Amino acid sequence: MVIILKLTSIGADISSNDVSCSNKLVRNVKRDISLLLEIGAFKADLTNITGDDLVISAFVPNKNLETVNAGIVEILRKNAENLGDLSGISPQPEGAGEGISYAEAVIRQDRYPDAIILAFDTYGGESFVGKVANSAIQSAKGMDGVTDVGGQITGGVRRIPGVGYVSDKTDDPVIAVTVEDIESIGVIAGAMVGSVLGNKNVYLVKRGSPSYVIPGSVIISVSAYMNGNVMDLAVPLSNRMRILR
Repeated sequence: MVIILKLTSIGADISSNDVSCSNKLVRNVKRDISLLLEIGAFKADLTNITGDDLVISAFVPNKNLETVNAGIVEILRKNAENLGDLSGISPQPEGAGEGISYAEAVIRQDRYPDAIILAFDTYGGESFVGKVANSAIQSAKGMDGVTDVGGQITGGVRRIPGVGYVSDKTDDPVIAVTVEDIESIGVIAGAMVGSVLGNKNVYLVKRGSPSYVIPGSVIISVSAYMNGNVMDLAVPLSNRMRILR
């Protein structure tokens, strides 16, 4: 029997403030990540820390997707300094509010799973963040080495398997891209970040950076999940993009 492996990424604002995640919060969430391996994840980690938002990503067999998604939300809920986005989850579409962000992507089954995860944060809930996120998605689709792209921002209520329903009012979207060739990571991530930074008032930040920006802005972090290890791509990409003198 062929096991269908997927990447799932769930992001939420559970910080006690609007600009950053405390070291204690990050430490506590990372401590509980191993629980996901016990309930069926192949690999799991805290992949993105963007302003006051955290993203947990896991490689998971499709049959365990709902269980692992529920486990991710439970870790976020257990460690939340503020329920924030978790309060928007509803068991029924009618009660869905501004909730957690979700991206899901299929993995090519004959390859070791590699991925790129982009996470966004706003200070004042800037509405154009959806357009910014979708520009990154469009740049990745159809590129050589890309298997699948998840996280499209669309209108209407969204169902998150194993979790419930959230509205389309998220201001901290997550994008997950599965990659077939590890050497394609830089090309694909560079294209996505380039398309995002072409939008107005968007800034690339290092993993864990506070959102010290003037309201009206969006910040983005970009992580590579390669061979089971998480790498912050902000610095290497920014070095690549510098003008050589």
